[in-house]
Formats: sequence, structure tokens, C-alpha cells
Amino acid sequence: MHIREATREDFDQIWPIFHDIAAAGETYAYSRDITKEQAQTLWMETPKKTYVVEEHGQILGTYYIKTNQSGPGEHVCNCGYMVSSAARGRGLATAMCAHSQNIARELGYKAMQFNFVASTNEGAIRLWQKLGYATVGRLPKAFHHPARGYVDALIMYKWLE
Repeated sequence: MHIREATREDFDQIWPIFHDIAAAGETYAYSRDITKEQAQTLWMETPKKTYVVEEHGQILGTYYIKTNQSGPGEHVCNCGYMVSSAARGRGLATAMCAHSQNIARELGYKAMQFNFVASTNEGAIRLWQKLGYATVGRLPKAFHHPARGYVDALIMYKWLE
């Protein structure tokens, strides 16, 4: 298994992962009926870079990195991570987060911020905390979870230097 920068052609393999996660509506603030074209713009064109985790030619996970805010905030990046349901529990999210921190430093970022982590996404929260991210903000009832109703969204942050 290795991580490499994504190409435009990779989106055909990324799309099923993205679609399953977005359609579930449990972790990302994307429309549950987002189109493939909209998703491709969000995941492949808007970010500074997009990466994939690949094994035997199959994409198992993906992440993007982008500048969180412009101007005086441009030293802080934001990332989003998705792992195929078939590959969960294998450490891909940990590997992608570690990789993304190295890429962030290479790109000159000083910090990483996760803007909108659903408080019900307990596995991700545990992982981010284990990797040194602090919860620096809580947005009450900001995320509408399909099963749990309105839940808090967290802002998580890590200084990378």
C-alpha cells in the first residue's frame, strides 16, 4: 500500500468512496445527493493537492489538502480524508493524516485545521486527538446527522512546527 498524488483519471475510483460517504450523510457537510461532477470539483479541483492510498492498482482511500483561509490565514491548511468501507480498520486514516502533515510542512503550512468534525464521528475524533489535534471550538447543533438529529460540530487544530 502506498500514497501518491492523485491524477484526474483517479476520480473514477475515488467517486464510489466519495459517493458512499456523502450519501450516508454522517461525517461530511456535503449534499447527500451530490453529483459526480460536483464532487470532482470539490475533491480534485478546489484543493491544492489530492492524494490516494493505492494497493494493487485499487484506490482504498483519498485525501485533499488546501489553504484554509487566504491572506493572513494562509499559513493554515485544511484536509479531508475518506477511506473505502472495505478498507476501514487498516490504519489508512492514520497513514493519510501523517502523510498530509508532512505534505503540509513541505508546502509551507504552519498549522492544520479541521473545520467541521461531526461530534458523532467518534473514531475520527479519537484519531485526531491521538495525533495531537486539539478541539478548539464547538458549534452547537451545527451538523444535521441523519439518525441522531442535530449534533455539535468540532473545530480541531494542530500547530505543525
